[in-house]
Amino acid sequence: MIRKVLWVVCLFFPLQVMAQLPDFTELVEKQGPAVVNISTTQGGARNPLAQQLPNVPEDDPFFEFFRRFSPNPGGPREFQSQSLGSGFIINADGYILTNAHVVQSADEITVRLTDKREFKAKVIGSDRRTDVALIKIEAAGLPVVKFGDPAKLKVGEWVVAIGSPFGFDNTVTKGIVSAKGRSLPQENFVPFIQTDVAVNPGNSGGPLFNMRGEVVGINSQIYSRTGGFMGLSFAIPIDVANDIAQQLRTAGKITRGRIGVVIQPVTKELADGFGLPKPQGALVNSVEKGGPAEKAGIEAGDVILRFDGKPIGSSEDLPRIVGGTRPGTKSTAQVWRNKASRDVPVVVAELAEDGRGPRGRGPQQKPPAATPNVYGMALSELTDAQRKELKAETGVLVGEVQGAAARAGMRRGDVITAVNNQDVKTVEQFNQLMGQFEKGRIVAMLVRRGANSLYVPFRLDAGN
Repeated sequence: MIRKVLWVVCLFFPLQVMAQLPDFTELVEKQGPAVVNISTTQGGARNPLAQQLPNVPEDDPFFEFFRRFSPNPGGPREFQSQSLGSGFIINADGYILTNAHVVQSADEITVRLTDKREFKAKVIGSDRRTDVALIKIEAAGLPVVKFGDPAKLKVGEWVVAIGSPFGFDNTVTKGIVSAKGRSLPQENFVPFIQTDVAVNPGNSGGPLFNMRGEVVGINSQIYSRTGGFMGLSFAIPIDVANDIAQQLRTAGKITRGRIGVVIQPVTKELADGFGLPKPQGALVNSVEKGGPAEKAGIEAGDVILRFDGKPIGSSEDLPRIVGGTRPGTKSTAQVWRNKASRDVPVVVAELAEDGRGPRGRGPQQKPPAATPNVYGMALSELTDAQRKELKAETGVLVGEVQGAAARAGMRRGDVITAVNNQDVKTVEQFNQLMGQFEKGRIVAMLVRRGANSLYVPFRLDAGN
């Protein structure tokens, strides 16, 4: 009797599991025709030996041997490099969304539909900061995708990718939403959708669908140590991509806002030091002279909690929100200062297309030879030459670092310019300021490091 019951349960359980698994067939049948294969060609010169010795890579030591002792058959030859990607039709008249890196530097773009028709495409515009491009083919009556709302996506929800990995047209892969609002290095303007959908070379630019058959993102990149899929895929939310596409179509360029601040994340230690209830917002560590933020009264040490009515959960949110605000807009920044919040009106300026923050290490100072103090830092006052080189009126130079200072992340050559937003001019003043705080307190040190500034949380432990 027990065996019979177990046999019935084992037979019934797989049927239940199968009944719960999603069916993608209707989605693929309806939406697949709007997904296209994109191939590009780019001319260039190649070392002729690479053509004579196809099995010897140019970085192989034997390649240098053959280069030296083989006859030179002539100058460089022209060749055509090819790359593959994906895209999807957003307008029946031939407008297609894809990744900017798919069509970058292409001399010729060919779009192939699922019915095997091929068209030459032209680039309407591209935006490298979001990796979105809008291209167009001369056709009419084309199938188009429907847009969904990425804000309604839930972590754990099923999603489907259609594209051309390794040139295999209309390949379908599935997975779930792993996370939302991901920030990636050097990608400040995109809150990526992370999935575990299999994405490989050739999938770039293809659509990410929800189970309602709506496009919620553009598959853009993967995290991989091998060059192949490892379970971490990232898609650009379709609302971000569509805004870029509309600007490219109507204006031919992208306009973004800026307020002229350099920011850093708010850690738990910094939140404690500034009296914030929890780590949130974007900490301003420097303000551009004459920029919108300075004109509005925003100061170094302020924590921006909201901008234009939108909450700043982490520092990565601020560039996206400000960047999405049209230049000339009068917005309001809610800032945390002296353990209280206040609203600051600010007029958003325009971000230059190639606008970048200052780079480079800046002036390098020779640290002083002195004995570390109770905090683990050997400090000295700046000389006139150092003040002129650094263009700094305040600060003390950090020499040897050990103990609490090393644990906090202080470095040899740092210049401490303020402690809890109180300017530091001399070593004596620094010691007096630090002596005012009780043991166990976390203070925020404003540090000049090369050409940049940042806040370093410093805990005043009894063991300093």
